[in-house]
Amino acid sequence: MGGAVARRTASLFLYLTTGVMMDKKELLKKLVLEKAVKRGDFTLASGQKSNYYINGKLVALTSDGLALMAEFFLKEIEGDNIDAIGGMVIGADPIVGAILTLADRKGLKLDGFLVRKEPKGHGTRSQVEGPVKDGARVAIIEDVSTTGGSSKKAIDVLKELNCEIIKVITLVDRQQGAAENFANWGYKFSSIFTKEELGL
Repeated sequence: MGGAVARRTASLFLYLTTGVMMDKKELLKKLVLEKAVKRGDFTLASGQKSNYYINGKLVALTSDGLALMAEFFLKEIEGDNIDAIGGMVIGADPIVGAILTLADRKGLKLDGFLVRKEPKGHGTRSQVEGPVKDGARVAIIEDVSTTGGSSKKAIDVLKELNCEIIKVITLVDRQQGAAENFANWGYKFSSIFTKEELGL
């Protein structure tokens, strides 16, 4: 384990000091393929069967992976006048926090939110956590998209708060219907990587 940590640290050091080893997207791609992609027989949340599974949380819960993810997600909303960014728990949780931290460091004002699958059964009984204001321009984020169903649930909840859904962004688009569905639903959709770009 120590050798693996040393190699990763060395790779990051070379990138940060020389900028020639690999660009940031290639580094993030490498982390996704090494950490998030699992081979086997899986049933996805959409009900579809697959011989591979992508667990974006295995990248989002590492310091280097999360830092890179935040940078790319934040770049995807540049110029869109987004008020708040968020998504469904628990996949969006670490990513939202990292994006907000990076936004602050860049002097950008941005709020975050998390959407529960169901309203909580105590306290305010809210389904959305975060300072989302009525009429806010929001972006929905997700770690992995198959058909887009999870993000659509978040959209439906936020529309009840009169939010304007500007776009949906995912780390990986499995290219199994999400792009087509969001187009049909009338929402802009983009991904950091597609299944094809990852070579899956």
